Amino acid sequence: MLTQYVADAFTDRLFGGNPAAVCPLDRWPPDALMQQIAIENNLSETAFVLPEGEHFRLRWFTPGGEIDLCGHATLATAYVLLTQLGVRRDPLVFLTRSGRLSVRQRGTLLEMDFPAYPLTPVPVTDAMAEAFGVRPREAYLGRDLLCVFDSAETVRALSPDLDRLRELEGLLQHATAAGDGQFDCVSRSFAPKLDVPEDPVCGSGHCHIVPYWADKLGKDTLLAYQASRRGGILHCRLEGDRVTLAGESVLFARAELMLELPH
Repeated sequence: MLTQYVADAFTDRLFGGNPAAVCPLDRWPPDALMQQIAIENNLSETAFVLPEGEHFRLRWFTPGGEIDLCGHATLATAYVLLTQLGVRRDPLVFLTRSGRLSVRQRGTLLEMDFPAYPLTPVPVTDAMAEAFGVRPREAYLGRDLLCVFDSAETVRALSPDLDRLRELEGLLQHATAAGDGQFDCVSRSFAPKLDVPEDPVCGSGHCHIVPYWADKLGKDTLLAYQASRRGGILHCRLEGDRVTLAGESVLFARAELMLELPH
């Protein structure tokens, strides 16, 4: 039997933030089986975590394949290890396809240390305007495409054409604008290339979004809001070529998967 947890990340309430499945392991299943589990869950991310020495090896699978970096599923994994499995380490260190990632407890927040993506300005194109339904003011490319719009209201109201988004550059496509009210910036994240129409709260996306807004606003500490239907809050800090992302998490479910891992 394989135990699986589902936790909502970047939120302090159930049914907010971004749900991630977390599967603690004592040995690795075949990659094909992990992919099947991710497809069956049909969440934006399923995390698989295995102790490795004093640290943990962490892998993330979307319904469309394995990915190199995921914030909300890392937060959910740390939360499960600390609150459900009795792990007592500060920091928690995860070994991943994006190198060593650490998570520390900061009161009620879990704070993750992630790499920042370098951003290259790219021309705003008609294809971007057609995909988003509104013409961006600026566009940048890292791992993902980051499009900047004139207002938070515009970002909240977007109803993009996912087929057209799929044709744009970048693994994911993010829309962002300066924040309204208490938030420094407001964003939404779309991942049709990974079979995820909209990622409710995207940690790796903020590894693009935070460097942009830190530069534009002239401040290293930001409070960010992901304006999906579920919504999520990220406490962010830019430190050189690293981004610190902090948030809360809550447990939704614990289940036994009705399958046996091959030996």
